[in-house]
Amino acid sequence: MHAPLSPQAPAEALRAGLAELVDGLPPRQAARATARLIANYRGDTPTDAPVLRDRSDVVAYAAYRMPATFEAGRHALGALADAVPDWTPTSHTDIGGGTGAAVWAAADIWPDAADAPDGAALRSVTVLDWAEPALALGRELAARAPSAALRAARWRRARIDAALDVPPSGLVTVSYVLGELTPADRTAVVDAAAGAAEAVTVVEPGTPDGYRRIIDARDRLIAAGFHVAAPCPHSAACPIEEGTDWCHFAARVSRSSLHRQVKGASLAWEDEKFSYVAATRPRPAPAAARVVRRPQTRKGQVLLDLCRDAGELRRETVTKRQGPLYRAARDTAWGDPWPPREDPAP
Repeated sequence: MHAPLSPQAPAEALRAGLAELVDGLPPRQAARATARLIANYRGDTPTDAPVLRDRSDVVAYAAYRMPATFEAGRHALGALADAVPDWTPTSHTDIGGGTGAAVWAAADIWPDAADAPDGAALRSVTVLDWAEPALALGRELAARAPSAALRAARWRRARIDAALDVPPSGLVTVSYVLGELTPADRTAVVDAAAGAAEAVTVVEPGTPDGYRRIIDARDRLIAAGFHVAAPCPHSAACPIEEGTDWCHFAARVSRSSLHRQVKGASLAWEDEKFSYVAATRPRPAPAAARVVRRPQTRKGQVLLDLCRDAGELRRETVTKRQGPLYRAARDTAWGDPWPPREDPAP
């Protein structure tokens, strides 16, 4: 998998920036705003009614949701980077990006030119959203980012609907947006992303409805000439029978004090469930298989549920007698490629 950066990476800087913002917001006000916004996001939101109305809304929701959105986006973009290791986006447009979690995730995966071994030019970053308070807060957070590309990002107000104009971009991300749109606008936004980009990543909640939206987006990207880079190891039809299951993954997220207050939780972490597709015009080298369920470890064996490059679901049993492969299986997590790219074959 794509290696994490140092502790000084954007992930740490983002957490620090969010903590500073919440320090200036009364805890009860933050908790009330977050609870109301979660209720709104789980309902039906028309495309012309931004949910994030003012700074307190945006601060509360960013503190609560931005770390999870960042981790899901980082997982999806890391899988994309693994599938096209010789490709680096020279520009990035984030559709419906709000406070910019996806552009922070991209900065974690593809560092600035000064830190990159290939010396690539500084990436151009644009965030499009209809909520001006979200854009303003995103701009404020980015101004303190370790990434020069983030500090120079453009934050542009735009209606996310069928009339959206997406600038030509190496990478276009659409994260936790499609569920807020009408079916017609969803189709138009995915088509606009496909028409503008070399690579597109779409992330949605890891629910049956979120998965269905991902499958629809995947189908449209393939029809537009894209190849699936991740999580699927193929561009054939999804082998999951509709209505029986759904493909999703999980990212571990550290809970802030606001998380624990709103949820009445005591654990210091939670798992963000998400579905995603990453697709490219350049032909990728996807994993031979992807682990689509939590591995089951038993005495002397590990059971892996896999989606394979032949377009099928299959369970593989890796036993202790397989030596290095067994040790790799014990370290393999839900969502990982299989076999690990650098590990020996059985």
